[in-house]
Amino acid sequence: MILVLAGPTSAGKTEVALQIAERFGAVILSADAMQVYRGLDIGTGKATAEERARILHLGIDVVEIDQPFSAGDFVALGDRAIAEHPRVVVAGGTSLYLRALLRGLVETPPVDLELRARLEALDDPHAELLRIDPVLAERLHPRDTLRLVRGLEVFYQTGQLLSELQAEHARAPDRIPHRALWLDRDDLNDRIDARVHQMIASGYVEEVRGVLGAGFDRHLKPLRSLGYRHLCDHLLDGVSLGEAVRRTQQDTRRFARKQRTWMRGLGLERVTSDHLQRALAEARRCFGVTP
Repeated sequence: MILVLAGPTSAGKTEVALQIAERFGAVILSADAMQVYRGLDIGTGKATAEERARILHLGIDVVEIDQPFSAGDFVALGDRAIAEHPRVVVAGGTSLYLRALLRGLVETPPVDLELRARLEALDDPHAELLRIDPVLAERLHPRDTLRLVRGLEVFYQTGQLLSELQAEHARAPDRIPHRALWLDRDDLNDRIDARVHQMIASGYVEEVRGVLGAGFDRHLKPLRSLGYRHLCDHLLDGVSLGEAVRRTQQDTRRFARKQRTWMRGLGLERVTSDHLQRALAEARRCFGVTP
């Protein structure tokens, strides 16, 4: 059985996970989709070198910024960690990774590039999906082309509706026994704003300047993520640092709200105080020992 400490950005998951792992002799598996990239350290809130010396961290610095990494890759990594280590604490806020590890991925056919090109050329893929799979179409934004096209692909390749496959998958049992908490804060917005300022003070701008100087294109997926894209705008387009910080704070607060909707989808209990004590209690139930 594994312990999952999920939650929105800036909620304090890292410190709680470290204390739990130290007390129970566990390893920490990061379930953060950005921490897999080497060189993106400050902006992703990675554990420091000192923290990583204290406890083995997995799921960090796995690939280069220009290399792909999928939820399926994360599941394979997580399965290896669970097979090799008797006690694993999963810490992170990427819902797709958590859901994939705990419940598995919806089985869909591989991408057909020729079919995808035809679907991407549609004038209104949302209208087409609304005709074929209205349940899925209602859940997606009309401009979410990637997911709209994927819904259409699955139907044209299999004759099945992706919404029905997802519903069937949601009813399936968990693939890994676990206990889990969603660590949150009522003052999260203030913590997010303070954290962005702290990251700037710790060398966030210099980190992004170094990544760009190493030849990585600003349009790579990791560099379009929270914070990084705004600092790229600052360094490459002349956006003021103050404005880049403001946009980073604003987008991060929005992202945290979205993360909370994922929490409800995962069915996790929200904990807003006494994080360490609640996590200790869950760890005792999970690992069956008292530190």
